Amino acid sequence: MTKRFSTKGGSAFGRGYFTAVDNISFSLREGEILGLLGPNGAGKTTTIQMLLGVLTPTSGEVIYFGKNLEDQREVILEQVNFSSAYTNLPWRLTVKENLTYISYLYDIKNRKDRLQKMIEIFRLNELLNMEIHELSAGEKTRVNLAKALLNFPKVLLLDEPTASLDPEAAKYIREFLLAERKKFTVSIVFTSHNMPEVEEVCDRVIFINKGKIISDDTPQNLAKTLDMSHVELNVADGLKRTIEFCKKQKMRFKLKGRYIVVDIKEKMIPDFLKDLMGKGVSYEEISIEKPTLEDYFLKIADKSKI
Repeated sequence: MTKRFSTKGGSAFGRGYFTAVDNISFSLREGEILGLLGPNGAGKTTTIQMLLGVLTPTSGEVIYFGKNLEDQREVILEQVNFSSAYTNLPWRLTVKENLTYISYLYDIKNRKDRLQKMIEIFRLNELLNMEIHELSAGEKTRVNLAKALLNFPKVLLLDEPTASLDPEAAKYIREFLLAERKKFTVSIVFTSHNMPEVEEVCDRVIFINKGKIISDDTPQNLAKTLDMSHVELNVADGLKRTIEFCKKQKMRFKLKGRYIVVDIKEKMIPDFLKDLMGKGVSYEEISIEKPTLEDYFLKIADKSKI
């Protein structure tokens, strides 16, 4: 699947075009939560829009349930839904009006009961008579998620589903999505810049960079491809000497008060600590963290700047 946009005076099929998504192909398994990640401008939003049928691929096709989206749009979208923290519902309608009218886009049995269930799940009772423009960012996010679950979708496309939510509400939403997946085997495409969240909920992660898929694996396996660990020291004496040593050795580090966190290959940690001792550095605490998905993301983001 490829999507090109023409630039000024150009054509998407000839010269003068920008390739936002460059010949990507992936599958989504039943009941799988798939993370779609990448730096800003990598092509994630364009991909989601093609999956929704908002944009038509320049080449390639989108297939759901063995059917082509272009040919079977109405049948497919009956079983697909979408939520984004960055899209707005009609501002002058109330929450209740929005959910009610949107529900009639789908063939929902026991419509009244389903609406009430979504209202309860996403804690919207006190918001029902408020117009969308009166809501906070977090409240809008909850309404968007309720909208996305109205039709019992088999495939759910979620763009930053917990953005603007407080930690308790975000945790509640993550737990709900995991339970929904388990109960109804719903398949979810999940974009987020919260890497710990992605590690918690996603079975598999696809990284896109400059319109191309550059990796496709579990969050754990992607993190393991890095050989860099984080050594955190609470330096009792010799913080300045530690900083000077790290700079001389061209080690990446960051400071947090009396703590210093140094990025270093795991096999080099014993020699690093020995060298510090030789310089008279003493520390009260030490912790060593393995690479995370966030480290992998930052590596990809750094490469995208080149």
